[in-house]
Amino acid sequence: MIDVYSWATPNGHKVHIMLEECGLPYAAHAIDIGAGDQFTPQFLKISPNNKIPAIVDPDGPDGEPISLFESGAILIYLAGKTGRLLGNTDREKYEVLQWVMFQMGGLGPMLGQAHHFRIYAPQQIEYAVNRYSNEAKRLYQVMDKQLAQHAYLAGEEYTIADIASFPWTRSHKNQGIDLADYPNVQRWFDAISARPAVQRGVAVLADKRKPLTDEKAKDLLFGSGQYQKR
Repeated sequence: MIDVYSWATPNGHKVHIMLEECGLPYAAHAIDIGAGDQFTPQFLKISPNNKIPAIVDPDGPDGEPISLFESGAILIYLAGKTGRLLGNTDREKYEVLQWVMFQMGGLGPMLGQAHHFRIYAPQQIEYAVNRYSNEAKRLYQVMDKQLAQHAYLAGEEYTIADIASFPWTRSHKNQGIDLADYPNVQRWFDAISARPAVQRGVAVLADKRKPLTDEKAKDLLFGSGQYQKR
């Protein structure tokens, strides 16, 4: 039984979906990031960067427990553990990994910034809104061109590259994106949305998440509360 310490966010959903796709037994433990659970000593022990998700697998590569943080690293670990969703050859593996890195280094951070400055920033800063909204559009165009040539991001097979990216595109409207402008992304999005394991994965902990209206929660996530020495 893998213990998953997570929350119903795009990064959390990646790991929930992967576990469901692989059929691995797991227990999901809510880390309420609006309440500050990510700063507890217990969580920091397994996720020193105080970000969700993190996992503890009692049956690690050498038969000993292993804890991991960073959603991309967890996806790669679970793919290696199960021999699934990472391609069948070395070439396919690297093609998958480059699109995982595309998500980790670009798609997630930039869509997150677009979402933040459009929805959550206490002041609407035109420069920031335009910068990140335009970058979001550029990244969707990169995906659209790739998906015009292939069924999935890394080729013709569904992989962790898709699992990494899909949860971030679920909030496309808040990022200023109309999927009708990206027909290949729309086709891909609909196909992944229809997968039963994906539907189960995005439902994990979703009933615990509430609209972000509490000022203390906003401070912990976006303000000075996140920078306190712990």
